[in-house]
Amino acid sequence: MMTGDDRSWGEAGRPGLVKAVTSVSNPTVKEIRALTQRKRRAETGLFLAEGLKLVADAVDAGWKVETLVVAAEMMRHPVAGRVAATARTHGALVLEANNAVMESVTRRDNPQSVVGVFRQRLADLAALDPADATVWVVLEGIRDPGNLGTILRTADAAGATGVVLVGDTTDPFGLEAVRASMGSIFNIKVARASLDAFLAWRDGFKGPVVGTHLSGAVDYRTVPYAEPAMLVMGTEQSGLSERLAAACTHLVKIPMAGKADSLNLAVSTAVALYEMRRGKLRL
Repeated sequence: MMTGDDRSWGEAGRPGLVKAVTSVSNPTVKEIRALTQRKRRAETGLFLAEGLKLVADAVDAGWKVETLVVAAEMMRHPVAGRVAATARTHGALVLEANNAVMESVTRRDNPQSVVGVFRQRLADLAALDPADATVWVVLEGIRDPGNLGTILRTADAAGATGVVLVGDTTDPFGLEAVRASMGSIFNIKVARASLDAFLAWRDGFKGPVVGTHLSGAVDYRTVPYAEPAMLVMGTEQSGLSERLAAACTHLVKIPMAGKADSLNLAVSTAVALYEMRRGKLRL
């Protein structure tokens, strides 16, 4: 069943189509559901964002919705209606879906009422000037999508310029990472690079490159921070690789008074990043 006019969709500048869907076997629904898989995201260059606020924030930040899925009962919601109208104006397909379809798209029993399909944006590291920044957050081998999303959110809140993912990492456009970023993935630069490519980009950078390290002899609060800078973080399990640690101008540690021997990666990144930016944030 169709609602709205019957014009074609997907062409920039032409009104999109509104289509009511009730079957989880609908081919478009299957394609959207497949975006929960990393392989399919890599093949298509697309990803999902769940929730009205997250999708509305993305649209307000200038991201174009490729396909919008809205629960039928939300179509008259003022914000959902505005997002749907904007999506249609830019040629997106808008699916008016029942609860079964919403559950199928997100593979959740208690799904969000709005899901947007967006095209991934990765910054080209080679085209970025490392000195044109406040702080770059560099994450080597990060595997947990929740941690990555939280770090993106923290970097955004602290006014960092961007996040560089080095080596084999989790996908920043996976559902869990996007969800944990609370929309910050739409606000901050994200780049990916091999270790060799990152080291080549870092070469010649004159600002402080600060890495947290178990063998770091310097308290992170005692470093004379200046901007631009880089904050380099490794995994909770193995820390920084030797080559990346050697590329740091300072190796620091976060002292702990209790019996815990480490902090969660997102927490330690937040602690160090806010200390690096403290003078600028006037905290």
